[in-house]
Amino acid sequence: MFRLYSIKDTVRVPPSKLGENLKATILKSIQEEYEGLLDEDLGIVVAVTEIESVGEGKIVPGDGAVYYDADIKMLIYKPEMHEVVEGVVSEITEFGAFVKIGAIEGLVHVSQIMDDYINYDAKAPCFVGKESLKKLQVNDTVLARIVTISLKGNISSSKIGLTMRQEGLGKKDWKKIDEKAKKKKGEEIKKKPAEKKEGKK
Repeated sequence: MFRLYSIKDTVRVPPSKLGENLKATILKSIQEEYEGLLDEDLGIVVAVTEIESVGEGKIVPGDGAVYYDADIKMLIYKPEMHEVVEGVVSEITEFGAFVKIGAIEGLVHVSQIMDDYINYDAKAPCFVGKESLKKLQVNDTVLARIVTISLKGNISSSKIGLTMRQEGLGKKDWKKIDEKAKKKKGEEIKKKPAEKKEGKK
């Protein structure tokens, strides 16, 4: 889930930057320091959006820089269990699909892609449902549900597990494929009792 946070921090502005626009300088410095950082309690800092206010500068003896207390607004993403997220497939491997959700990637294991036997095509690369013919490939936009979360130290060490097997998840066009399959199944069930009755005559 994405949230906006306001925090206070002290920012060092080096002497070479003192003649420039103060808020812009502080914003750039904070963006370089915070964006992409992971805090296990708060989540991942996606973007530092604004410097709301800047206090009076303080000089530390022996350091030519000026230190400013600033109120900072930032956008943070923290994945939550059972949250439904929209993402883009960034990579397909034989063991699953990696999906970019906000500032982090999640893995949809091959067993969690769809409720169908699936074939892995290494040349494409893509996954294709054996009966449904549903297809999943790189750059597809999908809906998935978070089933496991392990946030550790930094983004590359963290792991998010996703599933797309539940109804309404996966690619948008999969819903149409499911509706057609249900309709076809319903028509087959209606035909069977009629055939039995004709056989008794």
